[in-house]
Amino acid sequence: MFHGEEFWLVRFLFQRGLALLFLLAFLVAAFQFRPLAGEDGLLPLEWYAEGGSVRERPSLFYFVPSDRAIGICAWTGVGLSTLALAGVPYWLPEPYPTPVSMVLWAAMWFLYLSFVNAGQTFYGYGWESMLLETGFLAIFLGAGAVSPPAIVFLLLQWVLFRNMFGAGLIKLRGDACWRDLSCMNYHYETQPIPNPLSWYVHHRSDRFHRVETFGNHVVELAVSFLYFAPQPASALAGAATIGFMGWLMLTGNFAWLNALTIVLAIATFSDGVLEAVLPVSAIEAVLPVSSPDPVATPLYLEGAAVVVAVIVIAMSVRPVANMLSESQTMNTAFDPLHLVNTYGAFGSVTRDRYEIVIEGTTDGRIDEETDWEAYRFKGKPTDPGRRPPQIALYHLRLDWQLWFAAMAPTPRRHPWFPRFLATLLEGDESIRGLLAEDPFAGREEGPTHVRATRYRYRYTTPEERAETGDWWRRERVRTYVEPVTPEDLRIRGPGL
Repeated sequence: MFHGEEFWLVRFLFQRGLALLFLLAFLVAAFQFRPLAGEDGLLPLEWYAEGGSVRERPSLFYFVPSDRAIGICAWTGVGLSTLALAGVPYWLPEPYPTPVSMVLWAAMWFLYLSFVNAGQTFYGYGWESMLLETGFLAIFLGAGAVSPPAIVFLLLQWVLFRNMFGAGLIKLRGDACWRDLSCMNYHYETQPIPNPLSWYVHHRSDRFHRVETFGNHVVELAVSFLYFAPQPASALAGAATIGFMGWLMLTGNFAWLNALTIVLAIATFSDGVLEAVLPVSAIEAVLPVSSPDPVATPLYLEGAAVVVAVIVIAMSVRPVANMLSESQTMNTAFDPLHLVNTYGAFGSVTRDRYEIVIEGTTDGRIDEETDWEAYRFKGKPTDPGRRPPQIALYHLRLDWQLWFAAMAPTPRRHPWFPRFLATLLEGDESIRGLLAEDPFAGREEGPTHVRATRYRYRYTTPEERAETGDWWRRERVRTYVEPVTPEDLRIRGPGL
């Protein structure tokens, strides 16, 4: 059994977890980026290139704006993430593991930065910046027998703290229901993509929801300060955070936000704590072929870690000022490299759930007798009888944006939406890959018209579900987009 430096085992587990999330992120890019933000995507790549300078949003795709480049970068990222997940640098003899690891993580970080900066609205999520910030710090952890610089783990705890404490502050400031402890009465029904357990937890008692809302405040606003405490307090705070994030993973689909927070929480542990609480067999199962004798951190790695720490401290001024401000902004990057960011989620909780139901028809004439058929999405509750799916840790970017789009009565602020309708009329195969079901796939005749209707959805009561088997009830609110033809959408632009 390995009994080396304080963070050797912690580093190994942290790198494996982070590599898995990078692998998922690159797989999402490989399958979704081109139809969403590629050459002819819903938000075309040229819109990114025309929207600002490469200094403002650096990306390889600024210089090579092509679907081919997107595919090469995405699958290269998948390959590099797989190498990191397998711990390949640890297989090498000293002194090669650390420099190879640094190059590997730097390449993964830069490739993913290219996707985030060019992905526009479809990559505008807080966990994108957090994955980049965490991945950048991972460059300086080293590998092999080399002991990791302890200062890098402090920086990872700083990321974790800003994530949790920022989320706690914005909840207290953003919505009265967080202060009167009623937010969780609505959350499970109105969250972006509910999962199979969401319906059951939603129907728990009011007291249950008040207790869990209070627990949310305790973990985010109080426990988060213990990340920087001596052991075992730091590890206990990390364990509480892992448990909290695990509950959110069980009851919702938030892509890799919760999983990434769990990975960051590993940085609150030490090797001594892990060896005390984990079975020896479990630890040995994840170690490389043989446990090395520890080697002192090389001077170049220590020096690089100190330089990074100075940079992070200097760049933390604006995120901290934002976090403490009464006008706190959620999920914002303050530099083009996403090195130090501000985080926060669900500052407000919607009370009603709205969904956009998109339908098509092959009828040439639109009247009350027109036969409409609905498009189904992988994560959206279009069909009231469909059980909410388990999607996370995968990220369904189109489904998430549809959740945001449904909050407004028209698609005026969503320039990708008319382009999306146009691709459905065209029977675009790449867009079909983002759907659960295109009712016109495989038919000789495609749709002549599509339309979009805004509905209000609510969970069925236990009695209603026992009677009908449905998970949802819905009522029509208004027309979102009137029936349109390919000619109506011939010029895809920001409006209908």
